[in-house]
Amino acid sequence: LYHEATVVNLLETMMFYKETCEVANDSVLDLVDYCYRKLCFLVAKGNDEEDEDFLQDSGDVTKKMLSTMEELEVQDGRLQFEISIKALSLLRYITDHFDSVSLSVMTRILNTHDIPILLVQLVESPPWTRKKNGQIYKFIEGKWQEVSFEDSLKLTKTEGQVWLALFHLLMERECQEKYDLNNYRKNTIIKLRSYLTEILLDQMPVLGELQRYLEHLSIMEPHPPKKDFILEQVPEIREKLLSKYDGKWTEAEVRAQAQRWASTYNFDVLEELISEPPKCSVCGQPASKRCSRCQNEWYCRRECQVGHWKKHKNACDLLYNAMEKIKNKGEQL
Repeated sequence: LYHEATVVNLLETMMFYKETCEVANDSVLDLVDYCYRKLCFLVAKGNDEEDEDFLQDSGDVTKKMLSTMEELEVQDGRLQFEISIKALSLLRYITDHFDSVSLSVMTRILNTHDIPILLVQLVESPPWTRKKNGQIYKFIEGKWQEVSFEDSLKLTKTEGQVWLALFHLLMERECQEKYDLNNYRKNTIIKLRSYLTEILLDQMPVLGELQRYLEHLSIMEPHPPKKDFILEQVPEIREKLLSKYDGKWTEAEVRAQAQRWASTYNFDVLEELISEPPKCSVCGQPASKRCSRCQNEWYCRRECQVGHWKKHKNACDLLYNAMEKIKNKGEQL
């Protein structure tokens, strides 16, 4: 996932430019499918009321003495969420450059994956806004931040990306001609009217056109889509990779490869990819020292490490022994 996060960050920067879409050519189809899977993750997450620990950083998770697998699952969920937010930006940039991609990309976004409906669901149940103990929190610039009620009405970058993508998909003439706007889709899309408030329109005046379109759509029957005869392209990169390696790796080979990769990882480099800097497990201050045995706990100074050793010793032994077993198995393979 760390590698995936790095690649998505690079793509987010590159896809901002029209020339990138032109050069990517048919590969944009695979990117659209990838963004679709990530949007499905965000829609499924919604306002996850069961996720009560969304405010805790990595240090807080460690303090809860979770097992290694549980801690990895928590980190996996957080990275998946951050990657999915980036994928949303990628999708918006693609909608900006429809004139630079093939018609198959537009068809896949509109009719194959029905992205407009997914975006409406994200407007209705945004996973980047949470409430806890009467306080409102928003995911802004890669971290959760508490905001006042007045500030919660201000558009974040992520919310702006959703509205801009919807604007392109619903307002561009070619999209209106291609989109198979049946009654279900129409009734879902006009739900956006209740979210187009004066406060929102003041921040994004361009959405005034979308508001007028929705009012018109609510009283009119949608036109049937333009049925052009075209040969639709299909994404190939992911399918080729799946078919190439399907059934070709035994369990022992997978374990051996994982061990080789693990031995090349530099923990200091990996930590830099995490949005939050490490914090001391004792006092919560920025930390620069790590337990030399388990490589898991962080401390700001030696006094904190010495004072915390009695509590940390059992967990440290478990982690150290687990890593030694993995290392020994890798050497045997």
